[in-house]
Amino acid sequence: MKARKVLIVTMIIILTASAVSFVEGWGFWGHRRINRMAVFVLPSDLMGFYKNYIEYVTDHAPDPDKRRNVIKEEAARHYIDVDHYGLHPFDSVPEKWEDAVKKFTEDTLQAYGINPWHIQVMLRRLTIAFQDKNVDRILKISADIGHYIGDAHVPLHTTENYNGQLTNQKGIHGFWESRLPEMYGENYDYFVGKARYFEDPLHETWKIIRASNSSVDSVLQMERDLNKSFPTDLKYSYEQRGGAMMQVYSAEYSAAYNKMLTGMVERRLRAAVIGVASFWYTAWVNAGQPNLNQVMTKEISEQLKQELKEEENLWNTGKQLQNVKGHND
Repeated sequence: MKARKVLIVTMIIILTASAVSFVEGWGFWGHRRINRMAVFVLPSDLMGFYKNYIEYVTDHAPDPDKRRNVIKEEAARHYIDVDHYGLHPFDSVPEKWEDAVKKFTEDTLQAYGINPWHIQVMLRRLTIAFQDKNVDRILKISADIGHYIGDAHVPLHTTENYNGQLTNQKGIHGFWESRLPEMYGENYDYFVGKARYFEDPLHETWKIIRASNSSVDSVLQMERDLNKSFPTDLKYSYEQRGGAMMQVYSAEYSAAYNKMLTGMVERRLRAAVIGVASFWYTAWVNAGQPNLNQVMTKEISEQLKQELKEEENLWNTGKQLQNVKGHND
C-alpha cells in the first residue's frame, strides 16, 4: 500500500514537471498553421508553387524545434532576450549583425539569442534557392524561415523570463503559445491581407521583435492576476497526450486567461502569417521573380528525403548532431 502511494506521488511529480516546463515556439500546431495559411496570402504568381507543396511547408514547419535537441547552435536562433541589454534595448542593440558584434561580441549575442539576424541568413539562402530554382532548397528553407519568423512574433521569445521562471510562473510559455492556439486557433480569422515586399527586411524584423516585446509585461501580469483570483484546485486538469496522461492548464483557466488577453494570441499569430508570406515573397522578388512553372511539379529528391529521415531519427532518439557552421555561413 505504501509503495503504491509512493508510485502515485512520483507519477504526479513527473507529469507536472513535463507538462509545465516544456518550451517551444507556438507549438507544433501553431507553426504548422502559420506556414500553411501563409501560402494563401501570396500573390498568384508565387501561390501556385507553394500550394503545390503546401503539405511540405506545413508538415516541416516544426523541424527547427526538433533540431534544438540535437544541434547545440540551434536554440539561439529562436529567440532574442532583448531585456538583457537594459531598460531601453532597442536604443542599445544595433540592428545590423556586424555592429552588434562590435558592441557586444558574438559570444554575448549567441548567449542571449540571434533570432532577428538568423532570419536574414535564411532570407539570403532562400533568395539563392529561388535563383537556382532548387526545389529542395526552396522548400526546406521556406519551412525553416517560417518557423523563425513565427517565433519572432511570440512575446516570450524576446525576454530572459521566457517561461515565467523568474516570476514563479513556470509553464506560461507553452500556455500562451501552445495551449491557447490549440484550443481556439480553429476559429481565428485568417483573412490577413496580401504579402508585402520588404525593402528593408532587417528593419522589418526588428519591428516584429519590438511589437512582440511590447506585450511581455501584459502576458505575465495578466496571468499573475488571474492566478491570484482563480481557485487553485481548478487551475489544472489532465489530458491524454501521445499515450500518456499529461497535466495541462484546465479549460476554465485557459478560457479566463484567453479572455483577459483580448485576442492577443490571435493577433500575433495573424501577424506571423502575413510576416512569413512577406518574407517568402521578398526572397522571390530579390531573386528576380523566377518563373517556377517548370519545377513546380517536381518531387523532392531522394537525398532530401533521406536527410529528413535522419533528422527525424535523431530527434526521436535524442542523439547529438555534429556542430553546424557558424552564424555567417
